[in-house]
Amino acid sequence: MRASSGLAVLASVCCAVLGALSLTAPAWSADLAAGRAKAVQCATCHGMNGIATLPGAPNLAGQNAIYLAKALRDFKSGARKDEMMSLMVANLSDADIENLAAFYEGLECKPE
Repeated sequence: MRASSGLAVLASVCCAVLGALSLTAPAWSADLAAGRAKAVQCATCHGMNGIATLPGAPNLAGQNAIYLAKALRDFKSGARKDEMMSLMVANLSDADIENLAAFYEGLECKPE
């Protein structure tokens, strides 16, 4: 294999990885105010401060945004099953999901 052909393969792999990573908007581009506004519908179970108000509901404050966004997408697609969460995320856009995830990640994890 020639060195130039090896570089071409490496460049192709790098482009594929970077392309895959850019499928979702990075958390730093999220709109925290929009996330907070959308979180009002989550507050009944997860609390406006991200500390759960219902037994069995997880705390979301300080949780990793990548994890939260994946969980929300999995509920939306049906890959993860929970009747209430599936209903709650059904109409969320990708931007809504990113904004919610970034909002909850930015909250300090401390009960009131």
